[in-house]
Amino acid sequence: MQKIGGYTHHLIFTYMDFIELDLNPALLKAIADLGFVSPTPIQEKIIPLILNSGQDLIGMAQTGTGKTAAFGLPLLHKIEVNAVYPQMLVLSPTRELCMQISKDCESFSAHMPKVNIVAVYGGANIVGQMKDLKRGCHVVVGTPGRTLDLVNRKVLDLSKIDYLVLDEADEMLNMGFRDDLDAILAKANPDKQTLLFSATMPPEIRHIANTYMNNPMEVSAGEKNRGTADVSHEYYVTLAKNKYLALKRIVDINPKMYGIVFCRTRSDTKEVADKLMQDGYNADALHGDLSQAQRDYVMNRFRRRNLQILVATDVAARGLDVNDLTHVIHYNLPDDKESYIHRSGRTGRAGKKGCSVALIHSRENNKVKLLERKVGQKFELKEVPTGKEICEKQLFNLIDKVENIEVNTQQIGPFMDVIYKKLSWLSREELIQHFVSVEFNRFLDYYKNAEDINLHPERKDRKERKDRKEKYDFSSQNEAANFSRFHINVGTKHGLTVPKMIGIINDATNRRDIKIGRIDMMKGFSFFETDDSYDSLILKSFKKQNFQGVNLKVEKAQPDVHSGKKKPDRKKKKSKRR
Repeated sequence: MQKIGGYTHHLIFTYMDFIELDLNPALLKAIADLGFVSPTPIQEKIIPLILNSGQDLIGMAQTGTGKTAAFGLPLLHKIEVNAVYPQMLVLSPTRELCMQISKDCESFSAHMPKVNIVAVYGGANIVGQMKDLKRGCHVVVGTPGRTLDLVNRKVLDLSKIDYLVLDEADEMLNMGFRDDLDAILAKANPDKQTLLFSATMPPEIRHIANTYMNNPMEVSAGEKNRGTADVSHEYYVTLAKNKYLALKRIVDINPKMYGIVFCRTRSDTKEVADKLMQDGYNADALHGDLSQAQRDYVMNRFRRRNLQILVATDVAARGLDVNDLTHVIHYNLPDDKESYIHRSGRTGRAGKKGCSVALIHSRENNKVKLLERKVGQKFELKEVPTGKEICEKQLFNLIDKVENIEVNTQQIGPFMDVIYKKLSWLSREELIQHFVSVEFNRFLDYYKNAEDINLHPERKDRKERKDRKEKYDFSSQNEAANFSRFHINVGTKHGLTVPKMIGIINDATNRRDIKIGRIDMMKGFSFFETDDSYDSLILKSFKKQNFQGVNLKVEKAQPDVHSGKKKPDRKKKKSKRR
């Protein structure tokens, strides 16, 4: 494997404008229409190689570095326009990325009217996609599952494919497409040129390169698997029970935020998004339980900035292509360091600055140190903002909006006499005070007695001990019910909270009307009470449930008359004595 760009050999390409590349004039015209002037580092390295060589190639680059143009422009240049059959196949991990690549290629070929591009992906009518393929096309962009389905139906013929692109190959493997990729690559024209793009290089990618690629060159744009310098990294330390409060304060201290909040599980995602919406924030959730239509609705709102905050799981957010994100917030740190790189890489693109924010508890400090080494940057420990700081920031943000608002005198002119008369009794100072208070009072009221929720070292041990056992009793709200008590094998150390416990019961039983009594949460396990009419449903519903990766085990508990606690209802094993 010949390596280029910082490994074995160094091929140095001088700085060039797109105009200096030997591309089809129709492509250069489209580039000018799009406002492109100079290639990105990955484009500067890869475009000449593809134009001048038929050799297989591995491109190492993060998301958002311009990979689509890097392979799309030179391959569209090489397409035989008069030969109407699939010459170029691009595989991508998700429907969203598939649609984005297809749209980009259509933009690049805007002045090549004979070039036909077809996108194929799951969640859409396969019949329509089959008709599009049968009409004839030059380029197919697809997800692995739908592409293989169309190949097996003998609608998509890969025997004449000249160019095969695997975009975000590591993500496709992470999402379980290994068998699909093997099947597609095995059926494709053995003489094709294969281009593989990946942010990371796990062993499975090496397997694909060794099995299906012919002496590939390896090109790297920047350091492999490292974070971009355009993203700053911050973290806040607080108790688990205060994490949501900390999230709200971070959002409030950044009134112009446009970002994604990452959670580990679907239940966390739904819970955080629901709370934000209930508290008046412009937010919504993206997770695996959504239908494709619901997912499209949420994503369209977010892309149009009708949503300020998208709360998502890693799986649901894969392949999202959204521009100008200011923040990525890790409500839960991911389990592996590569996922942190992918999350953070969604901001700080195209030369713009971005911020990656992690909310952690004290036991995750070692994770931060490992991430610093992986990213190659120092993470800044910051204090969760105080109520006073937030109010000050919101006040001046409001004043900036007022100062910079565009005034349409023609539209508001007819109303001004009435307005002047209505407000004439107020002095200049009083008028400003009244105006500011309209928007500002809710922040003043909410943060009036806001406590410090930072986890300070001198208070950490006392607060954590106090937080290990928490009791909540809802039985007084449900006095008519007789309650049964159950033991469950998760507690506060697993991130369990009362809302999460209620959510677990609701999700497991698929009901919202079961009366809940007392909830006792310890560090490693918990007890909860529910209406005894549903005992069998509770025991049955939890058999295949998990929380934070822990398989849940729920058992009936009995009261301990001495301590008031209840223990699992287990039969004691008699010890054998000789």
